Amino acid sequence: MLKVIAACGNGMGTSQIIKMKIGNVFKKLGIPVEVGHMSVGEALGQAQNYDVVFCSDSLKGTFKATPKTKIIGLKNLLSEQEIEAKVREAGLA
Repeated sequence: MLKVIAACGNGMGTSQIIKMKIGNVFKKLGIPVEVGHMSVGEALGQAQNYDVVFCSDSLKGTFKATPKTKIIGLKNLLSEQEIEAKVREAGLA
């Protein structure tokens, strides 16, 4: 099971919406996933404990990808099509 977090500035509204959209995409793709959400500040300290971090494109540079953790930036946070495309590009599906 993949461990995924959705990160936004405050860890409240936007990350919760991204979390729901990510869950929908992974369910559609048949990939078991555990999705959480938090602020960027929290996520910076926790990222190494997750397989994937989703955030807005503007925050992507804040994170450092590692062999274990992929960082995926989104232009349209509400687009399940973009999330699915990025998941496929990252080799997760």
